[in-house]
This record gives sequence, structure tokens and C-alpha cells, in this order.
Amino acid sequence: MPKYLISFPSAAMVVPDGEMAAVSRDSHAVIEQAKAAGVYVFGGGIDERVPPVRVSADGAVAPGGYPWAPPLNGGFAVLELPSREDAIVWAARLAKACRCDQELRVFGFDPAS
Repeated sequence: MPKYLISFPSAAMVVPDGEMAAVSRDSHAVIEQAKAAGVYVFGGGIDERVPPVRVSADGAVAPGGYPWAPPLNGGFAVLELPSREDAIVWAARLAKACRCDQELRVFGFDPAS
């Protein structure tokens, strides 16, 4: 079954004052529903307090991500679902809970993984 990445960048989540507790409650409720349905793989958020580094093949470490790429931040969930249509339904649930649009992507299947 395909795995779908449902995510949003930090800048997309503009929550009015006083609503963050409700957003947290609602988003956790959707994740609990996904767990109960047996479709939850994992999820979380990028810890933006820890700066990214690039690691080269020789083990050299350079500060920052790719300079030409947009920053990777925000929250995400990975769900295993039978169809893109099902993934859209779950993305809509998360969009409603988080009060922001969600990006939806499908992972390519790697038989060696």
C-alpha cells in the first residue's frame, strides 16, 4: 500500500491568538483517528531550534541546508493508504485541524526498503 506524506511549512500555520490549544487538540485527535484506523506510520515536526547541517560522503559537515533550496520546516504525517483519494480525505482532515492547507505527496516504492 502506498505511503503518503501530508505536510505544511511553518509559515503556512498562522493561528489567531488564543487558538493554538484548540489546534493542538484537533490535530492530535486526527492523528489518534489515523492510529485507530491503522493507517498511521509516523509523524511530527521539524525541530527548528536545531540548525540543519549538510554531511558529505567523506563525513565533512557544513552548516545549513542546500543554499538554493527552500528551508525544510513545519509538520508532517506519513500515512499508509489504499488510494490518493483516501490520502486527500486525510489531508483535508489535517488541514481543518491545523487551520492551514496541507501538501500531499506519495512516496515511491523501493522494493529493497
